[in-house]
Amino acid sequence: MGNWVVSLAGPRRISLEPCPPDPLGPGQVRVRTCYSGISAGTELTLYRGSNPRLSKDWDDAARMFVPRQTPVPYPLVGFGYEEVGEVVEVASEVADRHPGQLVWGIWGHRAEAVLAADAVRPLPAGLDPLAAVFARPGAIALTAVLAGDLHLGDWVGVFGQGVIGLLATRLAVLSGARVVAVDRVPERLEHAARYGARFTVNVAVESAAAALHAATGGRGADVCLELSGAYPALHEAIRSTVHAGRVVAAGFYQGQADALGLGEEFHHNRIQLVAAQVSGPTPAPSMAGRWTGDRVAQTFMDLVAERSVDPLPLISHIVDASAVADALALLDRGAGDILQVVLRFS
Repeated sequence: MGNWVVSLAGPRRISLEPCPPDPLGPGQVRVRTCYSGISAGTELTLYRGSNPRLSKDWDDAARMFVPRQTPVPYPLVGFGYEEVGEVVEVASEVADRHPGQLVWGIWGHRAEAVLAADAVRPLPAGLDPLAAVFARPGAIALTAVLAGDLHLGDWVGVFGQGVIGLLATRLAVLSGARVVAVDRVPERLEHAARYGARFTVNVAVESAAAALHAATGGRGADVCLELSGAYPALHEAIRSTVHAGRVVAAGFYQGQADALGLGEEFHHNRIQLVAAQVSGPTPAPSMAGRWTGDRVAQTFMDLVAERSVDPLPLISHIVDASAVADALALLDRGAGDILQVVLRFS
């Protein structure tokens, strides 16, 4: 394979296109991609055409979405943020990267990328390179856990047991929380139990709010983390939480919130609703000056290297990059046995 990049020409119009190699500049390295993971959240919103950035402009100064003044900039080229690869060329002044070194970072679904040397991080010795595609999903999960401000002995509901929800379940367990994992897919709940969840709740057959109140003597969860991006799940997380408790909304919600009744438990129980977003300067305002996005991602990878978190069982499909259209269509269908889909570049 030469230098290829994934291109989105419009909703559900995906292809792998050739592109010329970028020249290597000062302080840069050239990385050949080994694996690139596909996000079942943000990337699917682009693929489906539901991402708000496709219908509105983001005003950086005001930090607001405003009506779009220009056409959508299709094609969207090289989206993706879960990459691991091999350094193949290094600028002469770069001392701490070398050809043959395996690194992880964010450079999108492309066969090759030229990046600043400090934008990629070495893979820990002895670690399977596939584990590094989880650096960004793991950072998202850890951001939600940090924003939840969990404490030893807390009862915590984790709503949504996709890749990020399962990683959050494991990280919440490591934080000392008593975790109740919530989903409607039995296979995902089995993963959650293996990651240390005290209980699992299949919402296809029982109420998560009732189960969490029963587990806590009627009180409700101290904290709930919502990672599915579904409004009904966010509503149920609010219903599941103790009076004046905290709900962390970390999913990427799309469309209008018809299923979210803020005049119900949210209002009457004075629930603290916190947004967690990995690309901000810090997971939560209270952590400013201590936690940064870089520290969050590195901490997650340290936990993987220490074998405290094993993300590899969450890989359900590895496909050649040439089959990227099929891979995204597979995720779009949303079958319950699909977790992390990985593109393999050769």
